[in-house]
Amino acid sequence: MIDYFSYLPHLNACLNATSAVLLFTGYSFIRARNVIAHRACQIAALVVSLLFLASYLTYHFHHGATRFPGTGLARPIYFTILITHTILAVVIVPLVAVTFYRAVRGDFARHRRIARITLPLWLYVCISGVIVYLMLYQIYPS
Repeated sequence: MIDYFSYLPHLNACLNATSAVLLFTGYSFIRARNVIAHRACQIAALVVSLLFLASYLTYHFHHGATRFPGTGLARPIYFTILITHTILAVVIVPLVAVTFYRAVRGDFARHRRIARITLPLWLYVCISGVIVYLMLYQIYPS
């Protein structure tokens, strides 16, 4: 039987990496006071993250969980990254929503305050997602 969904973990890692690059680039633009480029990058990061979420849910609906085959010290390292990634992936959803809502409404003072929390957490979720992928499918493939 052909597994039509086996490519999704690779796509998901690419989407996570793309989100991280867009977030960091958007941050660089706002530091340079280029609001238009900042806005474009942040919207693109949101769209890419939403595509990631759809792809992730599709994969796990059809495939289920994937067991980590690594042993020794790799196991606690992997599970520490996975647990923090998973918890923060849940936490980041309302933070991103509020951050975007405040920007769209033009409430930039409050947008900036929450963005200082949202950005590093969102970056961590994106980057740790790529690390989980690498450990699960590239470094310790089953």
